[in-house]
Amino acid sequence: MSTRQKAIFDYDKKEEFPVKLAEWIGDVFYDILPEHGYEVREEQIFTAFQLADAVCNKKVHLAEAGLGTGKTFAYLLTAIAYARFSGKPVVIACASTALQEQLAGPKGDIQSLSHILGLEIDARMAKDPRQYICDVRADESRSLFTEKSNTMSNEIDEWLKKTNRGERSEMPLVPDRIWKHIGWNESMSCEMCFSRGYCKLIKAREHYRPTQDLIIADHGTFFHDLWTRDEAIADGKLPILPNYSAVIFDEGHKVILPAAIQAGQQIVKEDIDNIIITIEEIQGARESLISIVGDLEEASSDFFKKLNNCGIKDETSNRLALQIDNTLLKAGETFHKALDHLLLEIQIEQELYIEALPSSLLKTYETQIERAMIALSRFFRNKSKDVITWVDQLDGSLWVVPRNLSKMLDLHLFQKDLPVVFTSATLSNEGDFSYFTRTLGLKNPTSSTVGSSFDIENQVVIYLPQYLSNNNEDVRFSLNVKKLVSLLKQNDGRALVLTNSLDEVRKIRRELADYQLPFEVLWEDKGERGYLVQKFRDEVSTVLIGANFWEGIDVPGEALTLLIVWQLPFPSLDPLIEVQRKEAMVEGLDPMKTVDYPEMGLKLKQGCGRLIRTENDRGSIVIMESVIGEPWEKVVMGALPSGARVTTIEDLLHNTEGQLIKI
Repeated sequence: MSTRQKAIFDYDKKEEFPVKLAEWIGDVFYDILPEHGYEVREEQIFTAFQLADAVCNKKVHLAEAGLGTGKTFAYLLTAIAYARFSGKPVVIACASTALQEQLAGPKGDIQSLSHILGLEIDARMAKDPRQYICDVRADESRSLFTEKSNTMSNEIDEWLKKTNRGERSEMPLVPDRIWKHIGWNESMSCEMCFSRGYCKLIKAREHYRPTQDLIIADHGTFFHDLWTRDEAIADGKLPILPNYSAVIFDEGHKVILPAAIQAGQQIVKEDIDNIIITIEEIQGARESLISIVGDLEEASSDFFKKLNNCGIKDETSNRLALQIDNTLLKAGETFHKALDHLLLEIQIEQELYIEALPSSLLKTYETQIERAMIALSRFFRNKSKDVITWVDQLDGSLWVVPRNLSKMLDLHLFQKDLPVVFTSATLSNEGDFSYFTRTLGLKNPTSSTVGSSFDIENQVVIYLPQYLSNNNEDVRFSLNVKKLVSLLKQNDGRALVLTNSLDEVRKIRRELADYQLPFEVLWEDKGERGYLVQKFRDEVSTVLIGANFWEGIDVPGEALTLLIVWQLPFPSLDPLIEVQRKEAMVEGLDPMKTVDYPEMGLKLKQGCGRLIRTENDRGSIVIMESVIGEPWEKVVMGALPSGARVTTIEDLLHNTEGQLIKI
């Protein structure tokens, strides 16, 4: 058993801890950090004190901190001290693997803080299981990646001999098409695996379980643990994460989707098709089995065909809402019965196929069938009124998610008497947290908000349209494209153009075909997203146009000095948003004012945050859609960088110098 970490500062009684913590935080920010070249930021220090109070008093707290605030150090100080005070680690849940690495990787924020404070901080990452190799799948897929490349095969073989935890970051050049065959997959049955208890994923969990200070998890891993934790403990099993004393959600505005996905079930047609094909190829299979597989193939095909017909077309979301009718529900019941028949056949007479199919594969098929049956039973029960459903446009799969996510969060997290902190640059609309609070079902959370520590007044100018013509939509579109061309030429490129859909991106491309531009335009639908962002960052004069760059990209410096909001980001028919609209109506609220406007405002705030990333950045934000005099004017103005000068696009386009106003 490991020795408990030493307290960072002295205190005689537990009651003294909050006071001593505040004193220590003040010493760090006012004395220690400036000695290492860090500037004193009052916004950062205010946020740090608010977080310390929230954690010490076991509150649910919403901490909004604008760009450049330094919120990471603000929450790390309290997290480390509280972990040692409580004797249990604090979980910091991040929105992505990249953010985990930024925190806990080599030369990350935690290592920097450790060096500055002279502390040995025990921080370990609990990554998405899919980031680890599966020994069984790697062995079964060996011929596949040998065919692709002998060099790649040799590199993977050598790596497998040396690696302890089999983490993908150790082999970053393994392409997705290979990793999807050798990485851990939730459809694999670990219960019957010959490597159970000794595989790479287990070793990874054994590595982070003894963590004493900080567990740096991703949102998905945290919620997977949260939803399964009580059941695992009741069954005498270890939960995914060890006991912890507090939770801090970095990029807290992003928690709803991973919470929903981890609580839900997915049916992938390709998985069902693979089961059917494999069983059909069994030599000497009995006629009854072939008949059952035939019934399943017909039922699956019919269900997914009807499912696709019920999808509500929406270019702005990867999740298609469904117009569920009795025909689809009946097809779901038939599909469920066919799966049940096949599962029973496999379970009763499994020994007949053991020579034709590995037992691990049969067990995997059983798991996939059982999960599909759970999803379907929830789908057609009570005509889907108790669930949120959608079709994933990327793979055509059906998702079935519990409707009562806020109640689940309350039961499994907020009632546990733990400090819970959500931090982000975008949690409120002008300090109003009601939308976020209602979405998560929070009851009386505390909150704090600080703006950006950048000199926005001297770094940003905002341009709004003075008026919009009464011409029809096509004419207005052409006129806006002309304005866009003028803006891009005046700025010598170096612009990010944000739209609401890839369909709109394609419309702009067709219209721009008639213009000669002296710089390269990068289109989101014409390349891999990460590659496009890197090229946009490296080649200063380029323009990037897309629908999915409102957040998550960082392009400091001269490469981005003009941000054009082509369309205000009103929410789509996304099923998760649609549920909130319906709940607002039940409560007698206007769904436009209580859901659509706040959702648009938060996304617009994220988009505007792409422009200024450092204190040396300068730039302009141009909004092409009508704002002044519109019902959403207040929301839009509240989402724009506070302190920035606001003028009109017409002033900009009529500028006799032919350049953007210098700032």
